[in-house]
Amino acid sequence: LYFAQIPFLKAIMSKNTGESKFRAVDVDDFDEDRFKDEQSTEGSSAVPKRVDEIKNLLQAGKSEEALKACVTDPPLNLDQDSKNTYFQQVFNVLTTFRGSEIEKAVASLSSDEVDVLMKYVYRAFSEPTEKSCAIVLQWHEKVTGIGGLGCIVRALTDRRIV
Repeated sequence: LYFAQIPFLKAIMSKNTGESKFRAVDVDDFDEDRFKDEQSTEGSSAVPKRVDEIKNLLQAGKSEEALKACVTDPPLNLDQDSKNTYFQQVFNVLTTFRGSEIEKAVASLSSDEVDVLMKYVYRAFSEPTEKSCAIVLQWHEKVTGIGGLGCIVRALTDRRIV
């Protein structure tokens, strides 16, 4: 049998192939080169408060709590100045740890927090200073040990940058 011999099938096929609603989606909107990160200014005022809270925890000698505060709800959709300010404080927290304390601190974090921490580690790699390289490499080793290779992949592929 041929479809042309069955009139109602021919009518159904012509209706379905004539559909043009699928063409309403502009696939160029999903192009990675044209991707724009959504930025919010509402949380910008909360960043100085969070930075002060983290500083207070560091001054009280509570490094692990300061680290947990850094990676819990980081400013992902804010302007770059707010992200830079927050990153400097996160980097200060990372540099306060001794090499022997890092693994215990990372082990106390949830998997989502470990992923955020890995994002900050890679951000620290992208902005090296004289003394930061050795510290950041230690953090990378310990975070990879706890979070596994999936942690690296999630940190590098997530579009929400820190």
